[in-house]
Amino acid sequence: MIKNLVIVESPAKAKTIEGYLGKDFVVKSSFGHVRDLPKDNNAIDIEHGFKPTYVVSSDKKEVVAQLRKLAKEAETVWLASDDDREGEAISWHLTEALDLNDQKTRRIVFREITKNAILNAISSPRSIDMDLVNAQQARRILDRLVGFELSPVLWKKIKTGLSAGRVQSVAVRLVVEREREIERFKAEAAFRITATFEVQGKTLEAELPTRFGTEAEAQAFLQRCIGAGYTIESLEKKPLKRTPAPPFTTSTLQQEASRKLYFSVAQTMTIAQRLYESGKISYMRTDSVNLSEEAIQGAQREIQSSFGEQFVKVRRFKTKSSSAQEAHEAIRPTDFSKQLVSDDRNEQRLYELIRKRAIASQMADAEIEKTTATIGISTQAEKLQATGEVIKFEGFLKVYIESKDEEEGQDEDVKGMLPPLSIGQQLTLRQMLATQRYSRPPARYTEASLVKKLEEMGIGRPSTYAPTISTIQKRGYVEKDSREGKERPYQMLTLKHDQISTQTKTEIVGAEKAKLFPTDTAMVVNDFLVEHFPNVIDYSFTARVEAEFDEIAQGQKEWENMLDNFYKKFHQRIESSESISRAEVSGARELGSDPVTGKTVYARLGRFGPYVQLGEENPETGEKPVYASLRKGQFLESLSLEDALELFKLPRIVGTFEDKEMTAAIGRFGPYIRHDGKFYSLPKTLDPLQVTEQEAVELIEGKRKADAEKVIKSFPENPDIQVLNGRYGPYITAGKKNVKIPKGKEPRELTLQECLELAEATPEKKGRGGFKKKAAADTAPAEKKKAAPKAKATKAKANPKSK
Repeated sequence: MIKNLVIVESPAKAKTIEGYLGKDFVVKSSFGHVRDLPKDNNAIDIEHGFKPTYVVSSDKKEVVAQLRKLAKEAETVWLASDDDREGEAISWHLTEALDLNDQKTRRIVFREITKNAILNAISSPRSIDMDLVNAQQARRILDRLVGFELSPVLWKKIKTGLSAGRVQSVAVRLVVEREREIERFKAEAAFRITATFEVQGKTLEAELPTRFGTEAEAQAFLQRCIGAGYTIESLEKKPLKRTPAPPFTTSTLQQEASRKLYFSVAQTMTIAQRLYESGKISYMRTDSVNLSEEAIQGAQREIQSSFGEQFVKVRRFKTKSSSAQEAHEAIRPTDFSKQLVSDDRNEQRLYELIRKRAIASQMADAEIEKTTATIGISTQAEKLQATGEVIKFEGFLKVYIESKDEEEGQDEDVKGMLPPLSIGQQLTLRQMLATQRYSRPPARYTEASLVKKLEEMGIGRPSTYAPTISTIQKRGYVEKDSREGKERPYQMLTLKHDQISTQTKTEIVGAEKAKLFPTDTAMVVNDFLVEHFPNVIDYSFTARVEAEFDEIAQGQKEWENMLDNFYKKFHQRIESSESISRAEVSGARELGSDPVTGKTVYARLGRFGPYVQLGEENPETGEKPVYASLRKGQFLESLSLEDALELFKLPRIVGTFEDKEMTAAIGRFGPYIRHDGKFYSLPKTLDPLQVTEQEAVELIEGKRKADAEKVIKSFPENPDIQVLNGRYGPYITAGKKNVKIPKGKEPRELTLQECLELAEATPEKKGRGGFKKKAAADTAPAEKKKAAPKAKATKAKANPKSK
């Protein structure tokens, strides 16, 4: 007989909690959700108040059977899933799936996995909050309805395999609209004047507050400065205070981990989940900046002992969002005195970020003195300015400085000091520069800045940010990519020793690192949805739906009514979409005629992405059209005839090697060389239109050498078995199975028999099935599920023709 059965969501959490509760408690994991809507169209009974049908997932049947057996034996069952809507729904589904008796079931919640928090939760159980469950059900049902009804419309009108979702499609729209803003942007040039002076052996940098629109204006300004005297006309000292940022919410943690640690949104959440489950930080899905009194005291103690009393300033942050749960807390360490919590480098780095941010939030303001020197020019009325800052008291800056996004400017670093200056002081000019600078287009989104934008607009909640960002990339609507910049010339005028010289310099512009780019598919689908399903993709409407889920969670709204109001209008739109012709939404364009052959050139969206087509199929002569894939960074909507004609120059024969032709082309996975039936990816440094015979030969030989070095040992009597060198060291490959080599075994000395025995002892990996085509609505939080396996990419021939 079990006295107490505690059910949590993850095995890691179960292990941590079991250590705190003692022998009277058995802690088991449900491995996330145990029930969900079935994959068919009969999951929701729309006619009877949107009644859902739930089924136990096939991979959870064994887990449910074990939990049901233990629950029957237990005197008390404690449901300890996470303290949010998703967690509440998991507890409710467990109650239903395990047929739990209300009399012996308790619901407990905690925001951190520490002994105190767990014992406090056990001492104050509650019943399941059906308002929270209904809010989760409403989201799940609404997203299923949108996905299952809208995705087939996209299949019919654009291409099969597409998906749409209430939040993912809005996120895609943001990326598409930003790309078009950048496309429309026209850079404007202006000249910035900077001057360098020598003051008692030190350098003083100054700048003219105004910009000049033309080179002639900048030249005229410098001319007026020839022979001028420079004098300090005024010195203004101003005290400034800087206050720390609040402790992290889910969104701000994702943003700062992206800027400072270069983590993806999904990576941040995975690492934070591990820190939470091992009891190191409080719950990582939150939109509250609130800290408990206990946490504030813990931070105070740590600041006092490390820096002294004068560095402490208690702050109680309030969340601006009306939907935030103030009873919940911001993300913080469970024990502020702990600095080292993990041997895993990334876990430790993220923990340090969370700890420093939370500690800094309870520290004194930084006190800074800003000095502005105004410098007069004897020959004209314009004045130069020099600014410097001195930190009078570091305060929170001793621990933490928040980073900024690209569009907000760089890190808010404190400027350097000015050299000693006095009013009336004469300055010696070293040189004055007029540098041509161009205005910059809006910045493309990173994963984290897209999350920030969604949060600002009230779209999505802490549990949905990471899965939304993952979904739009998995579905092929958005690509995270780095692009090389292009050289751009700019003018620089220099005034030195009363002589003006002009130089043309170059700078690299448009370089991008880990930014989000829309695909052509995203643009076509987005335009279709904006025109025909404006509600689904409207920003304010989507934010309003989120607010309605909050109202359901607070018991202020009936979930069935909310769904009914949405579904009526939405379903009418679905029905009226039958009349839309496929041709008008395909994104296809006729670009013009090829001047050589006279044939028409088209740009189209095909099964494997965008492509151009030269000519039509001629059934009488059997002549076929010529196809070519678009290059990275090209879009159907802005492609010109000249761009398309350039693409038809591929595939091109580069030369011969070993009496066989080498062909350069572009395929689904980028540019490549094909030789003797094999494909060799071209690096970014080589252009398929310009790659030479020698470069192609070097590429092929280099790949062969790398492949040869990869094979440590092979067995002619059994070609399926090889000992290979991998990214993480030597391993055995046996057919499709990868096998670890035990420590102490020399890879080169392994026999075929030993390899076969090791392969036999290695279990098959479960759940490696391929993807099934399905209409995909916005999913439940990905962090609560096992991630779908990645499909292995294979190099295919470049034929983008879509049937």
